[in-house]
Amino acid sequence: MTDTTRVLIVDDHPMVAEGIQSILESYDDIQVVGTLGNGQEAIEQAPDLRPDVILMDLNMPGMGGLSATEIILERLPQTRILILSMHDSPEYISTALSHGAKGYILKDVPTDEIKQAIDAVMRGERYLCTGASGSLEPKGDSTREALTGREQTILLELAQGKSNKEVAQTLDISVRTVETHRKNIKRKLGISSTAGLTRYALEHGVLQGTGVGY
Repeated sequence: MTDTTRVLIVDDHPMVAEGIQSILESYDDIQVVGTLGNGQEAIEQAPDLRPDVILMDLNMPGMGGLSATEIILERLPQTRILILSMHDSPEYISTALSHGAKGYILKDVPTDEIKQAIDAVMRGERYLCTGASGSLEPKGDSTREALTGREQTILLELAQGKSNKEVAQTLDISVRTVETHRKNIKRKLGISSTAGLTRYALEHGVLQGTGVGY
């Protein structure tokens, strides 16, 4: 008897979620345990739903997929998260992977590729669909030191105009820790001002996962 993979779908477009659900439920070895509309719902319900794999949209109202991915993996480290997105830019993909996602699938992939991705991450592999993997080919100017997942999260908060104290409260860490991360972010990106951080976040799609400005 085949082990059943428990899958949770998190997408704010009901038609997309229902379409993926109907596809996955045609497989005997997959059980869709729920469909949710945003990252906050996923954080709250994942412990009870116990999914093996979460298909996570990036751009959702309220809490987006990146922040939800990091928080869920801190609490449920065995969960595999696959980002499901319409964006194929390298910044989106590398940011998602740095937040702990095990794979990245574009929403226009053939339906059977979603199943392939789920099978791959259940085997412990990383999965990037063809369009996504092509976007990650090394570029000549990729000498800049990459931000960690935590630094990406703090950049996201700072870019929304929050103070160090507000960021500390949101993430439940000390102000000193935020200040340290802030210095490291500025050093890695070669940016000296908060306005520069906000501009970088906007230009590189970091803010788009939050619904800010939409």
